[in-house]
Amino acid sequence: MRNDLFEKLLNKSITKEELAQITVKNPKLIPTILDGVHSSKASIRYGCASVLKLISEEKPEKLYQYMDFFIQLLDSKYRILTWIGIVIIANLSVIDKENKFEKIFTKYYSFLDNEYMVTVANVVGNSGKIAIAKPYLSQKISNELLKVENISTTPHLSNECKNVIIEKTIKSFDMYYNSIHNKEEIISFVTRQLKNSRKSVRTEAEKFLKKWN
Repeated sequence: MRNDLFEKLLNKSITKEELAQITVKNPKLIPTILDGVHSSKASIRYGCASVLKLISEEKPEKLYQYMDFFIQLLDSKYRILTWIGIVIIANLSVIDKENKFEKIFTKYYSFLDNEYMVTVANVVGNSGKIAIAKPYLSQKISNELLKVENISTTPHLSNECKNVIIEKTIKSFDMYYNSIHNKEEIISFVTRQLKNSRKSVRTEAEKFLKKWN
């Protein structure tokens, strides 16, 4: 079964969406898909990781018992697996009855200092989801997100990339603004973006302030 599934992924006779649906109906396949994430073949590795991401979005309860596996992906030598791990962990936070996310909070948000734009953007873009799932963390999450104005640029994170991240930050704040305690800091942050060089950031800031201020 394992080799057959992987072969179908390789020759594209089955889509990631189809495999995700099959796995949801037959959860006994999940360990096989997890093994695929460690495949030496990139197409299998990333295909299986994408399948798990799809499942985490639709049926997080099917994957929660494997949350430690996804936490380990944060240390993967493959950036794409780290990115997918960041997303899946956020999706599983919705049903995190054992509070596993709290134990890795510092590690999760340490990726805001990462040199790659996609890494930072994934953390920021998924923070609203986590804050909604765990409103008692909203203040702590907000304090982390407010730091994005001061992140350093790198060869993989230009000033324009930084503006994209700021735009995602405003969108995340919008998702859970009602549970934020430090509202004045958030309003100040967003107000500063009215002068941002990127038009879409200014538009997002205007929309946010019209809604909440």
